[in-house]
Amino acid sequence: MRIRVLLCALLLVLAGAPAAASAAPAPVPAATTHTVTLVNATGQTVWVGSNVNADGSAALTGMPTLAPGGSATVSIPEDTGAMHWRGKFFARQGCSGQNGTTFHCEVGDCGPYADHCTTGEQPVSLAEFNFDPSDSLAPWYDVSYVNAFSVPVTITPDGVSAPPAGGGECAVEGCPDDLLPYCPQQDLVTDPGTGAALECVNPSRDATSSYSDAITAHCPYAYAWSGQDTVPGNQVMRQCPECSGLTVTFH
Repeated sequence: MRIRVLLCALLLVLAGAPAAASAAPAPVPAATTHTVTLVNATGQTVWVGSNVNADGSAALTGMPTLAPGGSATVSIPEDTGAMHWRGKFFARQGCSGQNGTTFHCEVGDCGPYADHCTTGEQPVSLAEFNFDPSDSLAPWYDVSYVNAFSVPVTITPDGVSAPPAGGGECAVEGCPDDLLPYCPQQDLVTDPGTGAALECVNPSRDATSSYSDAITAHCPYAYAWSGQDTVPGNQVMRQCPECSGLTVTFH
C-alpha cells in the first residue's frame, strides 16, 4: 500500500511538471556595413571603378566621380553568408563620352557607365579588400600592381593608431610615390597623341620579371606579381580587425 501511494504521488508530480523548455534558437548575427573612403590626390579628375571576385560578391554601383582633392565614402553591406564581399577599387582616368553608350576611359576602362563597371577592368593599380565576417582578422587589404601600375595607391585603416609603414597589423599599405619613372621601357604605355606616360603594364603577372623587380624595389608594400605573398618576409597584405573603416587614396 505504501508503495502504491508513493507511485501515485510520483505520477501526480510528473503530470503537473511543465515540459522541458526547448533550446532557444541561436541569434542571427546582425549584418555589418563596411565603409571605404576614396580620396583623389592625383591632381586630375578620376572616375572610381569597382569590380568583385568571381565568388558571388555583389558588384557595387553608384561609384563617385572625384574632382582633384575630392573624396567620397561608399558603404559595402555584408552578411554572414559564404559569399562575403571580396573586391577592388581603382581610378579610371581620361574618361569621356556619353554615359551608357560611348563613355570610355583611357586608363582602367570597364564598360560604358560612369558610375559602375560592366566588364573587367583594363590593367590598372588596384586597392583590394576581403571582408569576411567569419574571419576574426578581417578585413584583409592590399594594394596590387600585379596587372599594371597606373597611379600610386595607399590604403589606410581609420580609427586606429596604425604603426609606421611596414609595421604589421593595421599598417598603411601601398606607397604614395609615382613609379612610372622606374618602368622598364618595354612595359611603358604612352598616350599616342601626346607621348605622355599612362601606365606600366606587367608582361608576366605570375612570375618575377624586370617589372616586378622595379616595383618592389621602390614600393615593397604592394603586390608586384601574383605569388609575392608566398615570399618569406613579404609585406604586401595586412589585416585590421579593429578599424572603423579604410581610406583609399589615389595619389
